[in-house]
Amino acid sequence: MFALASLLLASPGFAQGQVQSAPQTIPAARPVSALPAADAFFTDPALGETRALIVLQDGKRIYERYGTGIGPGTRLISWSMAKSITSTLVGFLVGDGRLELDTPAPVPEWKGDARGRTTLRQLLHMGSGVKHLEAGPAPELADTNRALFADLSGDIYKAAVAQPAEVPPGTRFQYNTLTTHILARIVADAVAPAAKSPDDRRRAVRAFIAQRLSAPAGMNSLLCEFDPQGNLYGGSLCHATARDWAAFGQLYLDGGVVAGTQVVRPDWVRFVREPSPTNPGYGGQFWLNRKPFNGKDNALFWQKGPADAFAAIGHLGQYVIVVPSRRLVVVRLGKTQDDVLQPVRDGLARLVNDMPAAPQ
Repeated sequence: MFALASLLLASPGFAQGQVQSAPQTIPAARPVSALPAADAFFTDPALGETRALIVLQDGKRIYERYGTGIGPGTRLISWSMAKSITSTLVGFLVGDGRLELDTPAPVPEWKGDARGRTTLRQLLHMGSGVKHLEAGPAPELADTNRALFADLSGDIYKAAVAQPAEVPPGTRFQYNTLTTHILARIVADAVAPAAKSPDDRRRAVRAFIAQRLSAPAGMNSLLCEFDPQGNLYGGSLCHATARDWAAFGQLYLDGGVVAGTQVVRPDWVRFVREPSPTNPGYGGQFWLNRKPFNGKDNALFWQKGPADAFAAIGHLGQYVIVVPSRRLVVVRLGKTQDDVLQPVRDGLARLVNDMPAAPQ
């Protein structure tokens, strides 16, 4: 989704760091040769560069393999999988009663014009209706690239809220990374309403992520980035080990429960999996394995795989796929250009379909 950003990932070393592995409660993997459809991600050139692949079934890690120079302690970039992290943070605040889904989203810069009617639910569903260019043939002109990497990068929230209204909110699905950066700022304003500086905002949001998500979910490597104004890059830039990305998928597979503790409310788990009004293939900042509004097969594999699958998906082929009917979590992290990702999607479909359905 970020053509300009792909230049930054020319080597496995970008945006990575080795972290001390946290104690794992997931049992160890069986030999990697047990799943040929998984091995293909490391042997078939058509699948691009796979840096990590983990398969969990029934909470057990049945496959784990890494590319050259990568290991269990390597943080790997989310790209747009961060959107599902931000959705989870919003869900905490909705559950706390500090945010409401169906009232106008608290975006002060939008009050007094058509955008001011946009609800939190519509933001989560990519239905803001604002004018936006996510990508295109001239990547240097794309709104998302400019806000992340170029002339608008000093304050990503300011760039996001400056996008003008184009159609009424809730009437059109348009994938818009800057929408999620607005959601991230809404989270920050809710948890740190008295923040007087970017550092105050950054510290408060980091503490909230640690207390509500990374610690209770066993994602101790999770590290999210912030812009110079202390705005969380909630649409793009979080990093975690492959095992911790798998823990995120397992969190949602298990209905928000970790080790007997309800970390994410079950109603939020249901919400993110519900098709949005303007795109059946998209939920609450998660992709759904259903026929999308445009009929294309460019997110998951709705023509080939289980209809109950849903996923966090990121640029260059980052996937955390959850399949309840198979009690399955699949994490694929790597670098495959977006315009040649179809073989990766096909490979993921084969891997998922090779796994037996969960016992009833």
